[in-house]
Amino acid sequence: MAAQTIIARRVAQELRPGNLVNLGIGIPTLVANFVPAGLNVFFQSENGLIGTGPIPEQGMRHPFLTDAGGRPISALPGAATFDSAMSFGLIRGGHVDITVLGGLQVDTAGHLANWMIPGKMVPGMGGAMDLVSGAKRVIIAMQHAAKGKSKIVVKCNLPLTSTRPVDLVVTDLAVIAFPGGKATLWETAPGISIAEVL
Repeated sequence: MAAQTIIARRVAQELRPGNLVNLGIGIPTLVANFVPAGLNVFFQSENGLIGTGPIPEQGMRHPFLTDAGGRPISALPGAATFDSAMSFGLIRGGHVDITVLGGLQVDTAGHLANWMIPGKMVPGMGGAMDLVSGAKRVIIAMQHAAKGKSKIVVKCNLPLTSTRPVDLVVTDLAVIAFPGGKATLWETAPGISIAEVL
């Protein structure tokens, strides 16, 4: 099974009935594919939509219905659209239950760096700063390592997204929480040893 699938499938287990959930760019967008049958959650796109649906069929795309990464999405019956100011009012006002974001680094205190890749031009951090600060629960969905280096680090050396620590990190190897500001291994992925996680 692909690492992204392992991660997205495990994150989906954290969703609860009626949650308003924001999915960031990359692996987080896959979480919607693994929502357990019968679980009713509401996905929010920070550009102004609650009630996002699956990727539309060929020829059925609408230019105004996109996720945070600009990829086409659909709207489920009963969906609501609104402007970006209202969307960020929901985010900054603490009305988003869970945000699932990607990460470049998370340190042992739960601080996240997810918006600047050294040597690459990026447009900025987007809504990540607002989401980490405003969502009730922050889950990071990322691969455990990149180019042979762990993305779980003692201290982030990339710019932090927020001073608020995240609640949970789900990787292809482990689930890590941060009670009391300390990285705590909650579980390992099937067939993965603690030594491999370390």
